[in-house]
Amino acid sequence: MDRIPISKEGYRKITQEMADLKAQRPAIIQAIKEAREEGDLSENAGYDAARERQGMLEARISYINSRMPLFDELDLNTLSGDRATFGATVVVEDIDTEETKRYTLLGPDDADHKLGSISVMSPMGQAILGKEVGDEAIVDAPRGRIEYEIISIEFLGSEGVDIS
Repeated sequence: MDRIPISKEGYRKITQEMADLKAQRPAIIQAIKEAREEGDLSENAGYDAARERQGMLEARISYINSRMPLFDELDLNTLSGDRATFGATVVVEDIDTEETKRYTLLGPDDADHKLGSISVMSPMGQAILGKEVGDEAIVDAPRGRIEYEIISIEFLGSEGVDIS
């Protein structure tokens, strides 16, 4: 797999998530131990719930561990240019509906469409990547092909990007 871009802020966030997940391990192990002591495991909902929590926790830890070596940590405060690249905030206009949208291009592990950012690896991110103001970006979406015009590109740095 190729390198995965991530902002310094996103990297700090995922590193903190990993520490938090690992800190939860002892409590889950204790819950499993206590549930075991209750006796019959075949009808022990507490035991089942604790094992399920442990499984989800370990799966997330494993997922993060598998991605950490692939991260290419980038400082949003050092990025600039006139093309849509990682860290750029891009305003696009749907050519058919004239609706405008604003996206910040980030990596898949720190992008959050609810906060106005999208992954450079998403279909929309891929369509915008490398474009300049005035260029068209075509996205094959479930509702069909959508054509956008790039209205503006700016680099706001870490202060202008929400990576909560």
